[in-house]
Amino acid sequence: MFDAMRPENLARIHTVAFEGLEARRVEVQCAVTPGVPAFAVVGLPDKAVSEARERVRTALSAMAIALPSKRITVNLSPADLPKEGSHFDLPIALALLAALDIVPRDRVESAMALGELSLDGTLVAVIGALPTALAAGEDGRVLYCPQGCGAEAAWVGATPVFAAPTLAALIAHLTDRHPLDPARPGEVREEAHLKCLSEVRGQERAKRAIEIAAAGRHHLLMVGSPGSGKSMLAARVPGILPPLSAPEALETSMIHSLAGLLDEGGISRTRPYRAPHHTASMAAIVGGGRGAKPGEISLAHNGVLFLDEFPEYPRAVLETLRQPIETGDVVVARANAHVTYPCRFLLIAAANPCRCGQLYDAGQTCGRAPLCGEDYMGRISGPLMDRFDLRLEVPPVAYADLDLPANGEKSTDIAARVRAAREVQAARFAALGSAARVNADAEGALLDEIATPDEAGKAFLLKAADRFKLTARGYHRILRLARTIADLDGDETVAQPHVAEALGYRLIGTKSG
Repeated sequence: MFDAMRPENLARIHTVAFEGLEARRVEVQCAVTPGVPAFAVVGLPDKAVSEARERVRTALSAMAIALPSKRITVNLSPADLPKEGSHFDLPIALALLAALDIVPRDRVESAMALGELSLDGTLVAVIGALPTALAAGEDGRVLYCPQGCGAEAAWVGATPVFAAPTLAALIAHLTDRHPLDPARPGEVREEAHLKCLSEVRGQERAKRAIEIAAAGRHHLLMVGSPGSGKSMLAARVPGILPPLSAPEALETSMIHSLAGLLDEGGISRTRPYRAPHHTASMAAIVGGGRGAKPGEISLAHNGVLFLDEFPEYPRAVLETLRQPIETGDVVVARANAHVTYPCRFLLIAAANPCRCGQLYDAGQTCGRAPLCGEDYMGRISGPLMDRFDLRLEVPPVAYADLDLPANGEKSTDIAARVRAAREVQAARFAALGSAARVNADAEGALLDEIATPDEAGKAFLLKAADRFKLTARGYHRILRLARTIADLDGDETVAQPHVAEALGYRLIGTKSG
């Protein structure tokens, strides 16, 4: 005969394991049974999770809580799901305290928790509080977390969040000795010093291209000599984009939460702007590394990804961008899982015309011109180049223009037109029952429905497509671009002038579409 484990020996609490944006539920089970004294954590933990037993043991000792001379087993279920990160510390500690009857078992078993534990019992903030709070709300569970995560987790608003500075404070809350107040959402952060396009001297055509790109989320490639203002123009794009909607802000913030980029729990309504260096690795750009973290293309979701010195990026990195640009998501493949992150961004790329950058200046070109320019831009493959709706040559600014006052059109004025155009697009797609948000999302029958030009425009486009040997993708991207230009002009019909302007941006600096 053997004695079955009595129910009072076992306690449970819930937490999560992250697979991309998905918070997979994990049940933390703790059993205290007779046997050789030991403290084991099982259930496919990584090194950080395995070390939790030492942090928990020392933290409890600092609080004058002695562990019994029995066998303590913590199981992380499901056992075949990899567990990574230090956020398992708090749920392990709470399950153990409940198994020892130090805190009420029913209150722990109806909750979800995450947080790292210091050796003195202080609770340390961890990443992923926002998706964890969303999972807790869906399951109808209370969330316990460190004080540093409270403002972030409270944004979901679907469940009470109790954020404690220390494990002792959380124990006092659970035993009703000193109840905690529910955490409050952090402040909405507004960028007060967005750069203004009025500061850019000249470059009126480039400003027009940026306005079109922002209005329909059309990818833009700028080619020009060093110092012509490409980076300066790109840095001012966030100032003309409309604020993030509430669903977009939550979606974007969940990605930033997993990357640990949310400051003091504040969610920003300003669209993200990411500008990685051209030496960045593939994992840094598309995602990966330890824990399959989101890359720059996902951190730029619903915002802007600026790639300066575009041809200088490794060829493999550039080619990896082709599929995410088309699908709006990226799959980070691992041996035991495939993690998917959203990545619908506005891509703005900048490049010099050649390695020395002086191809457009006849007096300073090297002896290999123009072959040096063809070789340099040849680093960008045709299929990748085909994904840019707008291709723009940015000439150097005349010295006389540099002395002029900054009296160009302000970003606020351009932003008003961009916002109006996006509202028109949103209303149009809603009326058609589509989930698309901007014209760049339209394809197939939906694109035919919204962007078919009038007779003159269609004839003009067909003639141009035959002459310049446009690809099918290029043909459809011109239609999307023309639709956005018409929206900016307040025209319901796509006419020949809209098609002509779109075609002009498409063919600049290329031999074909």
